[in-house]
Amino acid sequence: MALGFVELAFLCVAAPARLIPPLRPAVARGLARLTALERARLSRRLGHGAAPREGGYAFLAARAVFGVTSAYICAATGFLAALLLAGGAWDLLWNEPDHVPLNLPGVRLVTRPGAVGLTAGALLAFVLVVLLVAVAALDRRLAVHFLGPGSEELMRRRIAELTATRSGIVRAVDDERRRIERDLHDGVQQRGVALAMLLGRARHDPGQAAELVGQAYLESRRLLDELRDVAWRVYPTALDELGLRAALDGVAERAGVPVTVHYGLTRRPASEIETAVYFVAREAITNAVKHARAHDILVVLSEDERTVSVTISDDGQGGADPAGGGLSGLARRVLALDGTFTVDSAPGGPTRIAATLPKAPPCE
Repeated sequence: MALGFVELAFLCVAAPARLIPPLRPAVARGLARLTALERARLSRRLGHGAAPREGGYAFLAARAVFGVTSAYICAATGFLAALLLAGGAWDLLWNEPDHVPLNLPGVRLVTRPGAVGLTAGALLAFVLVVLLVAVAALDRRLAVHFLGPGSEELMRRRIAELTATRSGIVRAVDDERRRIERDLHDGVQQRGVALAMLLGRARHDPGQAAELVGQAYLESRRLLDELRDVAWRVYPTALDELGLRAALDGVAERAGVPVTVHYGLTRRPASEIETAVYFVAREAITNAVKHARAHDILVVLSEDERTVSVTISDDGQGGADPAGGGLSGLARRVLALDGTFTVDSAPGGPTRIAATLPKAPPCE
């Protein structure tokens, strides 16, 4: 707490000194040194080493007031406790027994002054311990306010985040498997059954064999198209072979409505990031066409030194639910890569879906 007195004295001197231009550099150096001392103290005791999130003077003022006030209260309590304990012990050990009445509400006791002093001193000592614990807790809260969470708190948050994203990925994989099963059952399997029935009829009805075989041929073409669509929805080979730009161009061609893609990336992202960006864009385009009845869709890909971003906007009717199966699955995929995912879709539209991911995927 001695640092609090130094900080308070500095602030009292620095306030008028800042009004004198020649003294401003010295004041700035003093502020920087005291701030560095506070950061070192908080880093050593509480695990906080970041720079203050607010102004340096506000940080030092809060620390100085808190330090001086808590030091005075604790010192006064400790001094009184020590004085009462020492006086009570001296009276019991060295003075002649002298009993005095002690009137309490509903009770009248006869005791020695030393015993009263020891009791009061013990109570104040207990109060001092409580005060020290409270000061430490308030010191931590003050550090969190100005410097943000400490290393231990950040680690706890990171563990909780990784646990949640791992669970989310498991759910996303299960949802994807169910979707593939539905696609195969409702599309490919039905086409296969129809093809088998046509071939069976041609086998048992030679008179109509040629016509039935022709229908079977058309059904087989539809079956192949359905298989290609399912495979494309699972994972497009163009993404690996030709890259993200070509894969998104394929999505735009299949959309059925005008889709404009502004590709602002200078190089291909990492494979995991590229895949996540592709699926975010594809799912958003599919939802805009299928559910929002959009007539125009804009996809913008951009980057900076550390992140890759994709934003999909449409002029549809809006009302997209971020908790829905498709969008929540995308959010889990993005969060698993340490990214951020936002959905802005007011009823009546428009809808804006954005994802920002780091260029390098997180380490395992």
